[in-house]
Amino acid sequence: MLTTGGTIASGRSCDGRISPLARGAISHLIGPDVLVRDVMAIDSSTMSLQRMTSLRNAVTEVLDDPDTDAVVILHGTDTLEETAMFLDLFHDDPRPVVVTGAQRPADHPDPDGPHNISLAIQAARSADSREQGVLIAFGGQLLAARGARKAHTTQLDAYRQYAPAAQRPAALPWHPTIGQQRVDIVALYPGADRTHIDASVSAGARGIVLDAMGSGNANPNILGAVSDCILRGVAVVVTSRVPDGVVEPVYGGSGGGHDLIAAGAIASPWLRAAQARIQLAALLACGAERDQMVDAFAEARDPVAAR
Repeated sequence: MLTTGGTIASGRSCDGRISPLARGAISHLIGPDVLVRDVMAIDSSTMSLQRMTSLRNAVTEVLDDPDTDAVVILHGTDTLEETAMFLDLFHDDPRPVVVTGAQRPADHPDPDGPHNISLAIQAARSADSREQGVLIAFGGQLLAARGARKAHTTQLDAYRQYAPAAQRPAALPWHPTIGQQRVDIVALYPGADRTHIDASVSAGARGIVLDAMGSGNANPNILGAVSDCILRGVAVVVTSRVPDGVVEPVYGGSGGGHDLIAAGAIASPWLRAAQARIQLAALLACGAERDQMVDAFAEARDPVAAR
């Protein structure tokens, strides 16, 4: 079990703040055959690609031991979906990695952490979890990392699976430079101009994820900025701010999704902005070409339609 902090290992102080607790606060929840290693103790809102890299290195290190059957990770819920995605992109071991957390601190009168830890350990021990990559165990559910999102700020079953079930893609080759890849998310809205896109490019972004409207639509100002990004070698991925449904680039004529793709952007049919950003950073670190990126984002697809 690798710990990173988060609400699951935190308590509330007299002034209302939630802060990390000593490991003893959760040690009684863990069986004697589970070895615990503290990797970091942070609020997951401070997670970064560099810290995800450190966690991935820790996972790889413990899996190098043939006596390790599986890995459970305790993580804060703010960025759990990104870290789980990050780990899954590079996980090429049949042994499961299960990520869990909690909505309530460990000293809450009715904490959810114990239930989630129990579920995660149970899933890690299950033969059915092998060859499934990274899983999220939370609120009585066991979800694949890819396409999972936190859908509620406080509910105990906070996570939902938005991408349809599909065959898990092959793992990407590991490139430690992923921590240096700047990929920004730009939220679109009625009347949005190119200011934030231009600022990201000026700041050195190698990739931009557009959290677009509807089924992946924008306006003429954004279309012009996307065209300029492509000319400068900056990758652009289009997803949607709408929680459910596929992103279909079919609208054209004024900066719709069809126009964005024609200008060189890449559609993310199922992954929404947070996980699309992680995948784009990984692909950039691997040196993927545009066609490879298109295929990678298209792999989370409806398996029925794919047959």
